[in-house]
Amino acid sequence: MSKMCGIMGYVGNGNGIHATLVGLKRLEYRGYDSVGVGYKKGGDLVIKKCVGRVEDICRRLIPSEDHSTIVISHTRWGTHGKITDENAHPHADCQGKIAIVHNGIIENFQDIKEFLSKRGHQFKSETDSEVISHLIEEYLKTENSFEEACKKAFSMLKGSFAILALASGEDKIVGIRKDSPLVVGIKENESFIASDIYALLPFTKEFIFLQNYDFITVGKGVVKIENLKEGKVERPVEVIDINLEYDGKEKYHHFMIKEIMEQSEVIDRILEKNNGKIEVFSKEISSAKKVFLVGAGSSYHACLYGSYLLTKAGIDSKPIVASEFKHFEKLIDKDSLVIAVSQSGETADVIEAIRIAKKRGAKIFSIVNVYGSTVMRESNDYILMNVGFEVGVAATKTFTSQLIIFLLIYKSIMGEGFDGRELQSKILDLLGRSRREFMEKVVDYLKEKDHVFLIGRGLSFISAEEAALKIKEVSYIHAEAFPGGELKHGTLALIENGTPCIVFVDRENKDEILSNAHEVKTRGGFIIGISPERDEVFDIWIKIPEANEELTIMQVIPIQILAYLLALKKGYNPDYPRNLAKSVTVK
Repeated sequence: MSKMCGIMGYVGNGNGIHATLVGLKRLEYRGYDSVGVGYKKGGDLVIKKCVGRVEDICRRLIPSEDHSTIVISHTRWGTHGKITDENAHPHADCQGKIAIVHNGIIENFQDIKEFLSKRGHQFKSETDSEVISHLIEEYLKTENSFEEACKKAFSMLKGSFAILALASGEDKIVGIRKDSPLVVGIKENESFIASDIYALLPFTKEFIFLQNYDFITVGKGVVKIENLKEGKVERPVEVIDINLEYDGKEKYHHFMIKEIMEQSEVIDRILEKNNGKIEVFSKEISSAKKVFLVGAGSSYHACLYGSYLLTKAGIDSKPIVASEFKHFEKLIDKDSLVIAVSQSGETADVIEAIRIAKKRGAKIFSIVNVYGSTVMRESNDYILMNVGFEVGVAATKTFTSQLIIFLLIYKSIMGEGFDGRELQSKILDLLGRSRREFMEKVVDYLKEKDHVFLIGRGLSFISAEEAALKIKEVSYIHAEAFPGGELKHGTLALIENGTPCIVFVDRENKDEILSNAHEVKTRGGFIIGISPERDEVFDIWIKIPEANEELTIMQVIPIQILAYLLALKKGYNPDYPRNLAKSVTVK
């Protein structure tokens, strides 16, 4: 029923179709199953939509001569209703005079659909979203204006949603935000609306970040905001001047490899705009009675890393998967510090965890990459990853930045120095051409395999977890990670002749993990070792630099490259893995 989609709207004097498609292309990380545009042409409302991506709709459906000054658009990650042209957005009413785009979930859509069907409405899609346009149509029969009909329709909805609506007889776009992100960009005689500022940065640097229940009416350079709970409100205009030099694939074939290669610059970018923040976090963590680290996916693995380091520093810390946080609610109180980790800052489960923690009186700190995101705004303080926008669905440079931030916090707590140049040099070594060429040997062995197991101990177990996720995400090979000591508790039964096992070796746990590798080898397993030193048990050895607490960074980067090359070898696009979206804005 839920969707993690991207929406964009435009009202102005320019070519809104071109503008929204440029922005929509930058939102494809949120979904890329299907795409659609709705715009006014003369007195008519035109809707063009199809299965595919932005370039497909440009090439196949929109005439080059079409021009419109009022446009809404959508890129979909579908879960409710099959991936079909009919289920793509925008969705229209019965008469084709109202169109909407929607990101989120309408929890009571079945009740609304039944209500509307009894009044003669006929539906063309399987989605929950279509009821919105029909509901507006229904209330236009009794309300005095398009805005009032939209307001009444939106007030009937339950769930999470960011909605944009337009009508053939109107010169404005109407919208609302509830638990799904929506930001307005303003410029003289032009207004833009989108799921995040990344879509709007090519057009403006002035933004209004909407809050829950903000109802907006957008004209040419004019934005009227009313909160459905609070009445008329004023939202500040924020000027955000973000350097765009990191945008585009440049010389690379995919964003994923470009973002992997940018990791040598991560340290400088983190330190650039976070003066004093590391020290603030360190002091708060040291004085808190309980510390909880919350994240999802790769960000949760970063939380595991942070917990290992904080525990090493003698601090009571607990990592919790964001979607499971509610089951630990009774542990949270006013003496707790919750650190939320999220690349997008819009992960629904993380936001829910923050709100639970706030109700319990906890202090909220966050580590985020997107300025102005919900997680950032709902935190008492935050550290920005500051690594530029990450377009590839699989987290690479943002994961490394999260680890480095936790490493900096740990060093600060321990009163130890941090040699950023040395770590940067090690990362550059791992990204060298010869390293990437060597990885082709591993790819050739793994490309036809259906399963791969990964083991490690301590920090190396975290490396195994993240490495397994990277392999699964982009190559679709089943990859499963275990602490080395867990092999004997069931997993050895799965080892057959030639079963690949990637073994992460570190100085602290060297003897134990190599013993586990021998257990696999004895049963016919093929051992791929990631270690500073070669061992006889390895069938293939991936050499990494010597490392201490930065070990996980050293171990994961080679697997990021491996996963990327595996995807290419198997004919997949690593930037857009099937069934996945980067920003998980629904539960």
